[in-house]
Amino acid sequence: MAAGGSKLFNWGIFVTLSFIWGSSFILIKEASHRLSPVQVASLRLFCAGMVLLPIAIKQFRNIPSNKIVYVLLSGFVGNFIPAILFPVAEFKIDSSLAGFLNSLTPISVIVTGILFFRYTFHRSKIGGILIGFAGMVILFLANGLPDLQHFSYSSLVLLAAFLYSLNINMIGRYLKEVSSVSIAAVSFASLIPLSLVVLVVTGFFDLRFTQMPVVKSVAAASTLGVMATAIGSIIFYMLLKTAGALFSSMVTYGMPFVALFWGILAGEHITVLQVVGLGIILCGVYLSSVKPS
Repeated sequence: MAAGGSKLFNWGIFVTLSFIWGSSFILIKEASHRLSPVQVASLRLFCAGMVLLPIAIKQFRNIPSNKIVYVLLSGFVGNFIPAILFPVAEFKIDSSLAGFLNSLTPISVIVTGILFFRYTFHRSKIGGILIGFAGMVILFLANGLPDLQHFSYSSLVLLAAFLYSLNINMIGRYLKEVSSVSIAAVSFASLIPLSLVVLVVTGFFDLRFTQMPVVKSVAAASTLGVMATAIGSIIFYMLLKTAGALFSSMVTYGMPFVALFWGILAGEHITVLQVVGLGIILCGVYLSSVKPS
């Protein structure tokens, strides 16, 4: 694939993934009507694992034996723990604050990459990350000052962002030769037993599945698992392998554009400060995508 085509392909994946993950908050809201945060997360992971299980069975033999541990670690550290941390955190903090704290993932990719993986990053890419984060700050403050009362719950999101960054760098370092489909399928399939245990312990199977509100919540969480988790993760790992850790991690900067889109459709008022913040984010993402000369 030519360089121009490859760049266009990366941007296509970036936009697609931003839309998928940015729209997932609608499904999370619907699923939370009748399910607890931990149940939403566990059902999401269980459904992702089940839909990818047939692929995992076929792809498992294609993964080198010395790489299996990294694939399994990716599933637990990069998916299971963060999936639990986010809904628990949002039990006390606003989703806007959680989204803002999650935008620290690209910066965390730089820090963990340097400290634990001995990566070096070009100044232009680091500059793009920081410019994008500045846009996130402006966008976040455009909605008013946040409530920082529950700092301990906010720290759960920071921990999730840290684990995301570790996972991104680990895949970039140790799983370059393993296909994106194999990583996603095997890692999520390995989480089926653990997710099932959590669902049993939290009383999920005691719910009244004949009631329509429960059915809608379960359907929303299941859709979330198939689309945002299973398919979304495969797309993300494709982006990670073709565009690198920094650019792929900046998907967290693309999600506010999707939130803006849904806000406009819902008739919400968009301020000038929000538009400025989004513009700065876009500049940062573009700068990070440009190859150093």
